[in-house]
Amino acid sequence: METCINSEFGKLEGVIIHQPGSEVENMTPENAERALYSDILNLSIASKEYAQLSGVLKSITTVFNVKSLLTDILQNENVKLNLLKEICKSEDIRGMETELGQNSAADLSSLLIEGVILEKNNLTNYLGNERFLLHPLHNLFFTRDSAMGMNKHMLIGKMANPVRQRETIIMEAIFNHNPSFETSTLNPAKSKSGIINNSRSTLEGGDFQMVRENVFVIGTGVRTSTQGIDFIIENIKQLKSEPQHIIVQELPSTPESFIHLDMVFTFLNTDACMVYEPVIYKMNRLRTIHIQLDNKKVTKIEEVPNIPAALKKLGMDLKPINCGGDNDLWIQEREQWHSGTNFFAFAPGKIIGYERNSHTINVLNNNGYKVVKATEVIEGKVLLDDYKKCVVLIAGSELARGGGGARCMTMPVRRSEVDW
Repeated sequence: METCINSEFGKLEGVIIHQPGSEVENMTPENAERALYSDILNLSIASKEYAQLSGVLKSITTVFNVKSLLTDILQNENVKLNLLKEICKSEDIRGMETELGQNSAADLSSLLIEGVILEKNNLTNYLGNERFLLHPLHNLFFTRDSAMGMNKHMLIGKMANPVRQRETIIMEAIFNHNPSFETSTLNPAKSKSGIINNSRSTLEGGDFQMVRENVFVIGTGVRTSTQGIDFIIENIKQLKSEPQHIIVQELPSTPESFIHLDMVFTFLNTDACMVYEPVIYKMNRLRTIHIQLDNKKVTKIEEVPNIPAALKKLGMDLKPINCGGDNDLWIQEREQWHSGTNFFAFAPGKIIGYERNSHTINVLNNNGYKVVKATEVIEGKVLLDDYKKCVVLIAGSELARGGGGARCMTMPVRRSEVDW
């Protein structure tokens, strides 16, 4: 599959997901914060809820799984050795690559995802509180963040927290070596000559949104730095001569539900977006910046009122639909906390989100989105092609406690072009 992402809502042709496994349970309340969780999850319930998301995706598109893709490339001895060297260097356990490499590809794939137990074979290890030599990837099922499609390239994330850095190493190896994909990668941590490589550069997929082939919307806050966005700007300069537009949205540093742009703003269709109104329209101290590039140069940087206003000037008139409805700030806040704006569009006007956010679902229904349950799609009782606009509801009592929604849990690798 040749990767190509030129919008947030073109018909989905390929997506990467990861079924949460024991790595989700390998944490305690004491270390949950280090794992970037505010609570620990019940895997048995989370797995059932996740099955609804994966079941819907499998009914509409080609689905790839991280663990299978990783196992495939670990069959190649050179790829395996180089990947292990990079991981062991990154996590300061140099010399472990030989021992780890003795495992089969399938077993090694599990270890790299679920973690490696620390042997209590010396006094330091025995007296220490650390359980793992190689920490579990608690956040891997949020596949959105570690890589993102930017036109025909895959942009590799540079995570704000080291606990997630192995995710990006694995995803880069998959895109570079798995024959399932034809693509080229851009990595802020391994920038080529002439491209900014700043130690303060961070970039996560939850902040990165493709609107059109030449229009990007990017959030900057606790997870994506301005230096990370500068890296994107420099790459666009080298790749494209025609006019390009980047809309940058500053995000609050607290609470934790604002960690990414897609927690306050997502695209639904060519004419609609989901917004968390208090951040997108009312927090005036948070600036929205329009950056214009032309002929490989930045030709304009200016402050604009908000994202929809900036896009309207570029010919995209989007109706904002308010997370939590229009009237009650408390309801808006409550539903935003549980990923009420975090919808994943699998075609123009066709989206997936959590059923728990009832007020948000009601306002979508009032705007013409047919409400469909994931189980109805999976069981073949409902055909999504029968609807022009719909919202597919997945259970989210447990998954939402992980701090993300349907968009967070999906990494599109190919979408069809949108008829604007």
